[in-house]
Amino acid sequence: MPSQYLTLALFLVTLNPISHKLIRLGRQMASSFKSFLAKLRKRHIIETFAGFIAGGWLVLEFIDRILIAHYEFNKKWLDVSFITLLGALLCIILWRWFSGTEKRPGNVKIEVLLVPLVVLVALAIDSNLILQITGIPGKKLLIGIVAFLLGIAWIVFKSLQWAASTPDAAVKKFDISKSAEIKPEKSIVILPFADLSPQKDQEYFCDGMTEEIITHLSRVHAIRVISRNSAMTFKGTQKTTGTIGQELKVRYVLEGSVRKSGNDLRITAQLIDSQNDTHIWADKYAGNLDDIFDLQERLARRIVDALEVSLTSEDTRRLAKRTIQNIRVYEAWLRARQEGLKFSKEGIERGLRIAKEALSIVGEDAQLYAALSFLNYAAYDFGVSRSENTLQEAEKNATKALELNPGLSLALFSMGLVLYKRGDIQGFVQHAKHATEIDRNSDALAYLGFILAEVGRTVEARQYADEAVAKDPLIFLTSWMRAAVDLYDGLLDVAYDRLREAVVRFAPDDSFSLWWLGTVAAYAGKEDEALSLLKKVGSMDAGGISDLAKLLYFALQDDQLGFNALLEQTIILDAGKTDEYIPVYLAGCFARIGAKDRALEWIEQAISWGFSNHRFLSQYNRFLEPLRGDLRFKALMERAREKQLAFKV
Repeated sequence: MPSQYLTLALFLVTLNPISHKLIRLGRQMASSFKSFLAKLRKRHIIETFAGFIAGGWLVLEFIDRILIAHYEFNKKWLDVSFITLLGALLCIILWRWFSGTEKRPGNVKIEVLLVPLVVLVALAIDSNLILQITGIPGKKLLIGIVAFLLGIAWIVFKSLQWAASTPDAAVKKFDISKSAEIKPEKSIVILPFADLSPQKDQEYFCDGMTEEIITHLSRVHAIRVISRNSAMTFKGTQKTTGTIGQELKVRYVLEGSVRKSGNDLRITAQLIDSQNDTHIWADKYAGNLDDIFDLQERLARRIVDALEVSLTSEDTRRLAKRTIQNIRVYEAWLRARQEGLKFSKEGIERGLRIAKEALSIVGEDAQLYAALSFLNYAAYDFGVSRSENTLQEAEKNATKALELNPGLSLALFSMGLVLYKRGDIQGFVQHAKHATEIDRNSDALAYLGFILAEVGRTVEARQYADEAVAKDPLIFLTSWMRAAVDLYDGLLDVAYDRLREAVVRFAPDDSFSLWWLGTVAAYAGKEDEALSLLKKVGSMDAGGISDLAKLLYFALQDDQLGFNALLEQTIILDAGKTDEYIPVYLAGCFARIGAKDRALEWIEQAISWGFSNHRFLSQYNRFLEPLRGDLRFKALMERAREKQLAFKV
């Protein structure tokens, strides 16, 4: 090949990647420009600028052609008017550009800082011009010094004010622990009722009795009632009531027993003041199975009277409310719930079978449809039957339950979970909030804390998470979700410490809890701890959880071969398409190994599915640092910020 052709070929080969880079750069610039125009339109800056150009021109023409030309005003009034209009325009543009956004770190609002400074500059210039017009000797230097000092004073004042209102991480940690402190005066735990039945086969009924009394009392908002999850941890306990009261920070403890033989029923109960271990009252209730609802209500009212709680008319109405009327439905519901709460394939399938058989016998019932919906959701979420048909069944059953009883908390929560799994975060929050308004001990409390933190509403998220922990302090779920709020709020070390304590206390060998602890350790920069935990989970037989742990382990080790080989063997990528957090997790892994384009694709997927906490993505997530100079990433962060602002709680 002649040398000139060889040179040309080499030039074209060299030019090809350069041209691709130029094309990508052009696309990035076009995307950035479109994003910038969208911001201008959304904040009405273009209209403001156009309005000032037209209006300002009319004002200046009036001054020039009427006041100056006809009435012989000093020409410097034209300068005064121009400076005033220009200052006003800058102030409005600055205010509209920065206002409407959430508070910046440290509560700093740029518009509050800049607008007064612009006003000071405009006033200083106008003052000098007016002094010249009136013939008063110029005080330019003095006015300039005064304006400068006022500007400095304003900056110092606002900085001190913002600093005083913004605790650092250590202070936040103290405030967080303080928020969980509960006054025990009107607080109670209902311990699991003991089964004294001859055959010892009524555990499900005793647990149901415990839960129903908890549900009744939870309707009285003046009483803090420990949720069933934490209460059930004391089943068969040898701890004293005083120890239980201290552990749960409650004053009163109710313990009792159930003896059920055929249709006959006998219940004993005693209320104890845990602070001094004194019995306030003890009573027995005898009847048959048909009396169970009356017995539960009588027992709940007896407790309310003993706690000297003044009931509002709404409390009285709630206390008398019964979600189940049919005793056969009640027993079927208790059995299905007990099986479903095992969250195993066998348990969920047995729970579904029990609820369906009961429906075929008693006919349509809201509680059973709600139970079916929740079990359908559990089957989908825990991988028992991860198909769209399962999710459709969950939606159909929740819809049926709500048609029969629009105020059924479990049905509302189940419908919210269906919407959550479809990426409708707004729909989930609306249904979950309604569920907690009806039942303040609903598991929806903890879920609300977690989800609201994911969308960047960390103030509201912390309120729900703290309440969930206060009412259900002895399970991993609530502590994990409160730690997640810390994580998404940028308190990485606080989140790690809180989660580590919860894992050690409640779930030291659970793959899910260890995976999350390893993940948070990695976010917090504790990579040695993270690698150790992720390696441990990766060696467990925990399906997708083990695969997720190994994926981050390979990313932290910069093991691209292991990382890519694992992705080819798992369904993680498919799971990420129907979830809001897994895409964030995957984006961090891809960014860590240098695959920026793949990382950006997953960030876009996360935002599309509802994850709009742009501060976590753009500031707190250390794995996404390589993306932060990319114009595409900045455009995605603007999209997330706008979604966060539009989100309604």
